[in-house]
Amino acid sequence: MENERRSYVVRRKATDAVIWKKEPLLSALDMELTERCNNDCVHCYINLPEHDLAAKDKELTAAEIKAVLREAASLGCISVRFTGGEPLLREDFEDLYLFARKLGLKVMLFTNGMKITPRLAGLFARIPPLEKIEITVYGMRKKSYESVSRVPGSYKAAWRGIRLLLEKEIPFVVKGVLLPPNKTEIDEFKNWASTIPGMDKKGPDYVVHFDFRVRRDSERRNRLIQKLRLAPDEIIRFLGRNRAEYVEGMKEFCSKFISAPKSGLFSCGAGVGRVSVDAYGFFHPCLSLKSPLTRYDLKKGSLKDALTTFIPKVREMTAESSEYLRCCARCFLKGFCEQCPARSWMEQGTLDTPVEYLCRFAHAQAVDLGLLREGEQAWDIEDWKARISAFSTPQGRTHGEKDKAHSG
Repeated sequence: MENERRSYVVRRKATDAVIWKKEPLLSALDMELTERCNNDCVHCYINLPEHDLAAKDKELTAAEIKAVLREAASLGCISVRFTGGEPLLREDFEDLYLFARKLGLKVMLFTNGMKITPRLAGLFARIPPLEKIEITVYGMRKKSYESVSRVPGSYKAAWRGIRLLLEKEIPFVVKGVLLPPNKTEIDEFKNWASTIPGMDKKGPDYVVHFDFRVRRDSERRNRLIQKLRLAPDEIIRFLGRNRAEYVEGMKEFCSKFISAPKSGLFSCGAGVGRVSVDAYGFFHPCLSLKSPLTRYDLKKGSLKDALTTFIPKVREMTAESSEYLRCCARCFLKGFCEQCPARSWMEQGTLDTPVEYLCRFAHAQAVDLGLLREGEQAWDIEDWKARISAFSTPQGRTHGEKDKAHSG
């Protein structure tokens, strides 16, 4: 076992590494191994059936994936995130995992845990991924879990995988999804998550905004996802369960991430440092953006060309939507709503059409925090810098808090 461990380690001086001699073109890679999944989650924006043979036949071969990983490492990449779909559906997953680790890449794994076997847990114990595995948990009970996953037996399989990781002391974290079948179990989930050694004190993250189908392949699924979306006030109540902690977190967020409105289409970090390669060999600026306008066929080119030639052109794209230019391009709340080309593509089939659902949430959140008054539109606010400054500083209080102090 000791020899097996040593075979994956080569000791070198850090200053001898290429990454220290020049700026790397790439620091992290998201690799979708498949879009197929052994769950059929009611809210999922990408999943295809586990036994979709047409999709499976189009997926990159192990050799093609290894070529991408090898080039990524040569460009300075230090970590890869294997995701899907369910990445553990790939019969060659162990081979791909070992190849990535031999390259020196840290591996992050996004999984539902159902395919974690004693053999795979043993592999992770012997040759650690160096990043915490991330598992999404859909319910603390069989009924709630399988109401979301819509696959009989999925609850038992997922919890068996979780127990294997715990037994082998493999670091992992869990995430939650806030849906009608499991929303009464949130406190129980949080308490259980706090017992996992790999979790930090802030507790698990939750998905509360549900995106439409990333491939824009099913209006029926989109209508179902739309019905699952919580109203803005429900989301705010959930996020603010611990009011003092929530407000302090939002103060820090605003001080770091709220900046002057930008007219550029890509005000996010898409394509900068972290990029995505899908299951079929297409390079994308990020996992969620699947527009034909922003994808590059790696089978006809290279990762380096995509990074040095294609991405700069993508990031120079400008918005053409008059609604975007009138509202989003002048709005200081883009950090709240997370309006971006990916979400616009999923929702509207364009790169620059505002997503009304996200806009409503951002404005409701700003009103709740006192950054806006009822009826105000963020793109009309000229003193937004002063409002952010007053809110973010220790002395800053929300309008609601000032009103309470005044009435007292």
